[in-house]
Amino acid sequence: MSIAEIQKGILAMPHAFVVLQRLQEALEKEKELRKHFYEIIEENRKMEFINGEIIFHSPVKQKHNDANGRIYRLISTFVDEHDLGWVGIEKTLVSLTRNDYEPDVCFWKQSKAKDFTEDQMQFPAPDLIVEVLSKSTANIDRTIKYDDYEAHGVKEYWIIDPTKQTIEQYVLSHKKYELLFKGKDGNIESVAIKNFKIPVKSVFDKRLTNKVLTELLK
Repeated sequence: MSIAEIQKGILAMPHAFVVLQRLQEALEKEKELRKHFYEIIEENRKMEFINGEIIFHSPVKQKHNDANGRIYRLISTFVDEHDLGWVGIEKTLVSLTRNDYEPDVCFWKQSKAKDFTEDQMQFPAPDLIVEVLSKSTANIDRTIKYDDYEAHGVKEYWIIDPTKQTIEQYVLSHKKYELLFKGKDGNIESVAIKNFKIPVKSVFDKRLTNKVLTELLK
């Protein structure tokens, strides 16, 4: 359901002001819990604040770790080589209006990244986010995060499935995500990172990863 549809539904209620008042009260209480989240968050443990809950993530499987590491290497190598911006991985905290996420990989264009500092710990909405699915996070990645990234103008969202060895590419169009690519074969080309194009299989095959890395540096 879109923001416009939710707004229309609330405005159709005769008791809309009562609903909004209670909602505001709930969000104020949530702010206090979010402050607590900032106080207890640890550098060596993946934690997120999602819809009023502190989420502690369990260790990932090898296939998740491998796919995550490879896509990070591919993106960061290209971005650094061409000075296109900054790439964060896993423990980079993205703070949106309500929630705080630690995406697997995220990219900011130079126009945003130039204002970041070495000691910065919270970051605005990126231009590209990559999430690698796991059994415990797949639902959130496809629902809450999908909607939140879309609402906050994250231009491009990749969902990597290490089990099926597929990549889904969603791109903002008129403030809504559209599926631009989904598959396990062929090449995927980023919209947010100009001229970044890789074979899908390079995210899942270490020998191909190394070959593509060499090509990206040419």
